[in-house]
Amino acid sequence: MHLSVVVRALNEAEHLPRLLDGIASQSLPPDEVLLVDSGSTDGTVEIAERHGARVVHIRPGEFTFGRALNLGCESAKGDILVFASAHVYPTDEHWLANLVAPFDDPRIGATYGRQTGDERTSFSEMQLFADWFPDADDPDQDHPFCNNANAAIRRSWWDELPYDETLPGLEDIAWATELRKRGGRLAYVADATIVHVHEERLRQTLNRYRREAISHRTFSGAPAMPLGKAASLAARHITADARRAIRTGSMTALPSIAGFRAAQFAGVWLAGRTDASETDKVLRRMYYPRPR
Repeated sequence: MHLSVVVRALNEAEHLPRLLDGIASQSLPPDEVLLVDSGSTDGTVEIAERHGARVVHIRPGEFTFGRALNLGCESAKGDILVFASAHVYPTDEHWLANLVAPFDDPRIGATYGRQTGDERTSFSEMQLFADWFPDADDPDQDHPFCNNANAAIRRSWWDELPYDETLPGLEDIAWATELRKRGGRLAYVADATIVHVHEERLRQTLNRYRREAISHRTFSGAPAMPLGKAASLAARHITADARRAIRTGSMTALPSIAGFRAAQFAGVWLAGRTDASETDKVLRRMYYPRPR
């Protein structure tokens, strides 16, 4: 099994060293690490090169998540392609071995691992991690949820099924949806754990969920979420998070809970007010708000 780790990055000098150090300490080391950089100006490229990573460049104006990932996959030499966000780090030296172990079964086309946060993670986002990434494995998952911040795919499947370069997000779930339609299987590996660091302002959180909801509507055909439903769901999550915070003695988290959940569901609602023809403009606004 030849392993290539592909990391997409833009100005990740603060977080990238911990990820690359974590990769270097794995009990099953990868055969190569590639960084797909979309115009970093903070030393990200130099950090990657010092750690022995091969750097592939994509112009900022050409960036989409799928396009950057396809460029990395095309440049990689491995038969198993591992994806990690530049602002994650593995929790132990067995992360990579655990993530790729299911590929011993030739029916498995993709895997993804558990995600959690650290002291920088908001209380509500920790609840999301707990809901989305449980403690138990699922070796043959019956739905397409996955996340390319911590995932791996079989190269032969990517050769047949490149990532959608038009989506402003959720290219991973769109890909896994098509994988399962074509008979491939998806495995969740709870012991392949990374810490995912999101240090976002509320506006950035809103934009993240807006972008992902736009993508979901695009490839699934799901209807837009009405304002009333978005408000109702936000209120239910705020109540649940607040009760959990009180029960666990996390009283200092209470002020942040309402803001995070309101931003999350405001983003989902706003996605329904964005015409499909505007998705490229939305992507540019969220990632490149000023001319470079």
